[in-house]
Amino acid sequence: MAEELTPETPEETETEEQAIKQRKNGLYPGVSDELAENMKSGWADTELTGLAPIAQADKTAARRAALSARFPGERLVIPAGNLKTRSNDTEYAFRASTEYAYLTGDQTQDGVLVLEPTADGHEATIYLLPRSNRENGEFWLDGQGELWVGRRHSLAEAEQLLGVPAKDVRELAEALKEATGPVRAVRGHDAGIEAALTDKVTAERDEELRIFLSEARLVKDAFEIAELEKACASTARGFEDVVKVLDKAEATSERYIEGTFFLRARVEGNDIGYGSIAAAGPHACTLHWVRNDGPVRSGDLLLLDAGVETTELYTADITRTLPINGRYSDIQRKIYDAVYEAQEAGIAAVKPGASYRDFHDAAQRVLAEKLVEWGLVEGPVERVLELGLQRRWTLHGTGHMLGMDVHDCAAARTEKYVNTTLEPGMCLTVEPGLYFQADDLTVPEEYRGIGVRIEDDILVTEDGNRNLSEALPRRAEEVEAWMAALKG
Repeated sequence: MAEELTPETPEETETEEQAIKQRKNGLYPGVSDELAENMKSGWADTELTGLAPIAQADKTAARRAALSARFPGERLVIPAGNLKTRSNDTEYAFRASTEYAYLTGDQTQDGVLVLEPTADGHEATIYLLPRSNRENGEFWLDGQGELWVGRRHSLAEAEQLLGVPAKDVRELAEALKEATGPVRAVRGHDAGIEAALTDKVTAERDEELRIFLSEARLVKDAFEIAELEKACASTARGFEDVVKVLDKAEATSERYIEGTFFLRARVEGNDIGYGSIAAAGPHACTLHWVRNDGPVRSGDLLLLDAGVETTELYTADITRTLPINGRYSDIQRKIYDAVYEAQEAGIAAVKPGASYRDFHDAAQRVLAEKLVEWGLVEGPVERVLELGLQRRWTLHGTGHMLGMDVHDCAAARTEKYVNTTLEPGMCLTVEPGLYFQADDLTVPEEYRGIGVRIEDDILVTEDGNRNLSEALPRRAEEVEAWMAALKG
């Protein structure tokens, strides 16, 4: 990795103009006046014209219109966020805030969407970093200049693509300081913008904005559904990739599984939608096992919980529990079939007009029945459910909303989420599980260290539901046949 030019003095400059001046005055090694002058000229004009709007431009416009209608007469500020330092002078890969990307379709760092109130609604403006300045040397002397990190769209290009007037974001903070009237902002992404609004916003008002944007995503539009379908299709191919290399994983560790799936996510999407869980053997009993550094052994189960995030930032969230050697043992099959039966009951409960909690209750009832049947907990089943005794081995809820965030719509109010009625266009996961910890002395030894979860992404339709991840088999015998075919 190339090292950026660094100043010979440790003193920090107050403004970018001062920084550029210092560079031109020779405070950066190897930058002579002649070189600085030479770098100003001889560059072709690369401005792009006639760009077609992004595929979701009409959808983002409709989302902004709904936002405008909800908060008339108020200035609304939605930042994309800034780069975050990983270590020293390296940064984490940037991922725009969900709220910003949802309303604009843009994913560039430092961007800010501002809705200015007007007499008949709002005027939207997107504030972005313009092309790097070649006259002052920014494009090659600054660590975020285009010769270091790549070309970005000009403001004129951004307007064509996004369908929103674009201005220089470096002028926004000062303008916001001078602004009057009520303001709401999405917090937690851009400290500079928040500082400019310190005396203009309140936590309560900002939270109302965040809640609205979370609840707006509960019902997906056609573009979003297509993206979720794409995410599930890529994720299914990622699972196939993993099955094909299980022998290599046995020779290394869970990291081989994690890395194999990550390759598919990067080739076909933006990234993984969350940290992949590649949990082999007793690690499957740890719900969020993301260390992925354990052994992969024949005869054990692999719980793989992973999802591809598309280039438009919609993620799948799928789990399969696979026999590493291709065949479930009798006890593994017994537990797996119980979870499968619970998932079938949960999926059947997903339909328009049903309570959101119905699918969880249906799955939990099946698992409680199995635990009573196996003698692991004293019945009757109604007693077990009333006291929540099954939770020692089921642990978590049976699903959640899915979309741009793996746990989407998380800021929605209880009455709009867990106490709501399902509608067509909602997408959620159904993911029951049974987990028998390796040190659980309340169960027979043969159960210990076995964890099983099966998870699919379910779209509520007009007449029921559709399993977006149905390309991956779920029945035990179908899983075994699928793995055998992939391994050749």
